[in-house]
Amino acid sequence: MLPSWMSPRNNAAETTEERHAVLGTPLRAPLMTDQEEAIFACGCFWGAEKGFWRLPGVVNTAVGYAGGHSSEPSYEQVCSGRTGHTEVVRVVWSTPAVDFSDLLKLFWECHDPTQGNRQGNDRGSQYRSAIYTTTPSQMTMALASKDHYQGSLLAKGYGQITTEIKADQDFYFAEYYHQQYLAKPGSRPYCSAMPTQVQLTDFDGANFKMPANVWTNYDWGVQHCILRSDNTPISLN
Repeated sequence: MLPSWMSPRNNAAETTEERHAVLGTPLRAPLMTDQEEAIFACGCFWGAEKGFWRLPGVVNTAVGYAGGHSSEPSYEQVCSGRTGHTEVVRVVWSTPAVDFSDLLKLFWECHDPTQGNRQGNDRGSQYRSAIYTTTPSQMTMALASKDHYQGSLLAKGYGQITTEIKADQDFYFAEYYHQQYLAKPGSRPYCSAMPTQVQLTDFDGANFKMPANVWTNYDWGVQHCILRSDNTPISLN
């Protein structure tokens, strides 16, 4: 059985529109042997996707819908709140270059995971926080990072994490105009994420590969940091 993102509707002949607007990689390319994928939800997917595509070692990102019960949903259907889906980013990365723990650091720090069915001004179940894993080791690490980050959030006066963590959820590509939206001419610069400015530090099972200077490109203390940053991937040089 084909995964949902390779269903007949989504498996049309490749065009230039189906390539990543920044990275240039095919949005629907099968994974290579040294790659992994996972799905993250952290509010409006426009800003979330940009945060991930900039991270060194990420080879592809795409926005879409996951976590619900409706197949092949449209943006309008997801926005109705009746599909059960949340706005997500599918991230594909090179495992020799970046570790899942690096992606978790970006995920936890780029939004407030205690807000339930909202993120900032965006309200509804389609904006809930989530991690959808694709391997057992990812699940173990996601849960460990959540427990560790919960302690750090409580120490800073935040409440309980509401992030949904599940395995093997179907991913449905969003409409093309949503893909890499913030990198496209004429896009509306919008991001409602509300980072807590609490850092994810070393946790059980973590294997951070990103040097410290990478994270200086994500200044969560600056309002709408993602909107103010360059679209290009962060250089390790």
